[in-house]
Amino acid sequence: MQTLTSRPPVPIYPFEPDELTGSSFFSIVRSEGELPYEADVLLPHRKAYYMLVFTKHTRGRHWVDAVPYVRQDHALYFSSPSQMLVKEEPTPFWGTRLQFTNEFLALQQNAALRHLPLIQNPHHGHELLLTPADEAIVDDLLAKLEAEHQRPGEWQHQMLSAYLLVLLTYLSRLYTEQFPGGEPSADQRLLKAYQAHIEDNFRELHEVGAYAELLHISAGHLSEVVKAQSGKSAIKHLHERLVLEAKRLLFYTPQALKEIAFDLGFSEPSYFNRFFKRETGLTPAEYRASIRKMYQ
Repeated sequence: MQTLTSRPPVPIYPFEPDELTGSSFFSIVRSEGELPYEADVLLPHRKAYYMLVFTKHTRGRHWVDAVPYVRQDHALYFSSPSQMLVKEEPTPFWGTRLQFTNEFLALQQNAALRHLPLIQNPHHGHELLLTPADEAIVDDLLAKLEAEHQRPGEWQHQMLSAYLLVLLTYLSRLYTEQFPGGEPSADQRLLKAYQAHIEDNFRELHEVGAYAELLHISAGHLSEVVKAQSGKSAIKHLHERLVLEAKRLLFYTPQALKEIAFDLGFSEPSYFNRFFKRETGLTPAEYRASIRKMYQ
C-alpha cells in the first residue's frame, strides 16, 4: 500500500494549566451546576489528556467516536487522548472532573497507573454505571484527591498519586466487570502491544511487517499469534483502525476526500477510495452521505 504521511486535521485541545496549582499535568474540579465546558467542545475534537467525569446529576448527549451517549446521573465517563469527542450543547453539570496527561503517567511513581485496564481501555469503553455503594467509594476518593490538591507541600504529589492509584484501580475493577476479560497471557500481551503500535503508527505504517520489526519478531509469528488470539488477521486489525479513523473524519469534519486520504497516509485518493470500498462496501462519499443523513 503506497502511503504519504500527514498531520491529523481534527483539533487536539491541550491541557490547560490548573488554576489552583499551575500544574501542566493534573487537575481536579468540582462543579455544582456550572457550565465548565467552552464552546469549542461543541466541535469535533480530541483532548491531549485523559479525562474522568463523575456525574452526580447531568443531562444532555455527547458523542465519542460516532457513538452517542445520553448522559446519566451516578455514572463515570472516561476518555483517552485518541478518542474523538463532541457535545451537542452546553449543559449544567453536578459532579467532579479529573484530568491528567501522558506526562503525568510517565512519572516513575505513576508507573502502575499506565497498565490499569481503565487507562489501557482495550474495549474502547467510555461509560461506567455506578451502584450506590460504588458511587459512595468513588465520591469519597475524589473528595480526598480534591482536598490533597488544595494542600500544596512536599508530600502533595505522592499523596495524589496514592489516592489516584486507589481510585483508578477500583474503577478498573468495575471496568473488567462491565467489559469482561481475564488476565492476559503472553500471547494476549503481544496482541495488545501490536494494537498499541497500530494506535501510534497507523497513519505512517500500513504493512504488518513494519509492526513486526517494532516488536522484534517475525511477521509470520506476529500474524499467527494475532489470528489465534483475536480471530482476525493482523492486517485486518490495521485496516479496521484505518477505517475507524476514516469514518471519524468523514462524519465529523468537512474535509475533502483527498485531504482525508493524505491524512491517513495514502499517496493517492484513488488508493483510499478502493481501500475504503473494499473494507466497508461503500465509497467514502457514499458513507459520508449515508451517515450524515442518518443522524440529521
